[in-house]
Amino acid sequence: MNVTLHIDRLILDGVSIPHAQRPLLQAAIEAELGRLITTNGIAPNWLAGGAVPTVPAGNIQLTADHHPTEMGQQIAQAVYRGLGS
Repeated sequence: MNVTLHIDRLILDGVSIPHAQRPLLQAAIEAELGRLITTNGIAPNWLAGGAVPTVPAGNIQLTADHHPTEMGQQIAQAVYRGLGS
């Protein structure tokens, strides 16, 4: 089974990511979402495909010394939860 997930825009309210670290953040989100979907699957209502304007990912608590990779994993986990998987 192939799964294509397109995130048009990711809004991180109140978080500043240096431009040079954004590729690390993106790679971490992609890797963790891929891992979660491969390991746990996706909700049955997504099997036929579909599009939604927003996914309620909720709040993420970050430490003062957050690393883009750790932040990306947390974001991916929140998005995955928001997909209802």
